[in-house]
Amino acid sequence: MRFTLRQLEYFVAAAETGTLTGAAARCHVSHAGIALAVTDLERALGVQLLLRRKAKGVTLTPAGQRVLADARALLGQAEELQSTAESSGGQLAGRLRMGCYTVLAPFFVPSFLDTFAAEHPLLRLDVVEDAQPELQRLLLDGAIEVALLYDRGLHPDIDHLLVKRLHPYVLLAADHRLARNPQVSLADLADEPLIRLDLPPMTQGSEVLAAGRGTGAAAWYRTPNLELVRCLVGRGLGYAVLVQHPLSEVTYDGRRVAALPIADEVPDVSVVLAHPRGAQLTRRAEALGQFSRDILSVADHV
Repeated sequence: MRFTLRQLEYFVAAAETGTLTGAAARCHVSHAGIALAVTDLERALGVQLLLRRKAKGVTLTPAGQRVLADARALLGQAEELQSTAESSGGQLAGRLRMGCYTVLAPFFVPSFLDTFAAEHPLLRLDVVEDAQPELQRLLLDGAIEVALLYDRGLHPDIDHLLVKRLHPYVLLAADHRLARNPQVSLADLADEPLIRLDLPPMTQGSEVLAAGRGTGAAAWYRTPNLELVRCLVGRGLGYAVLVQHPLSEVTYDGRRVAALPIADEVPDVSVVLAHPRGAQLTRRAEALGQFSRDILSVADHV
């Protein structure tokens, strides 16, 4: 090869920090060392990767944007090779960069950073919590290896492994007239206010209502905050259709809510471990996927 992994590392650092100085600080080398490595890499590849602007840092050229994803992938494979060689007694080692959809984070990330980390002390886990569209961009750019997402609005270049299928339910105030029923039909709520959890790409409740009543109901209140939805429902201001299922029946402001199965035929929603299509999962990522499935088999919620 006409280039080195070190040159790729310095290029990725410059692209991610936006300055050669920032890359130098991250990689613990001189500014001149970063600049020389990137120049040599550009010469070896025959393309300009970065635009240098005095006092304004660096920006990626179109060619640099294409090379960046491949460079991250190559560096990730190099990390996998090294961590496999360094693994002791079959233990996982190295670094796993993962993303988690914001609304899923409370159900998974605590266990990742506690139990999963304790089971694999040689493994460094870096978690990025963000919206689903942004996490998909990070996956395709190679900035993260895998991400826990819902199976809605996935980019065609993203593949996934099933973690678990979830069935939507209706959330009502504990003193609602239907709260003691074993299940509820959406038609019974046709005249009541809908409180909708709005978290693109999945506007929760819309497809469920369409399937159950033949139409999508207009929301009385929309919010991206799950706990606010629960608080409003707990006060009897409306009902919600959700897939996330916190274990507590008490809201932040001390009201009680009731979760009821939906009597109508409605589509399931799945939690998936997403990764770039065609990418081979590392042992670290496979272990994370199995751990995620184990979380849901022990505590049947999310």
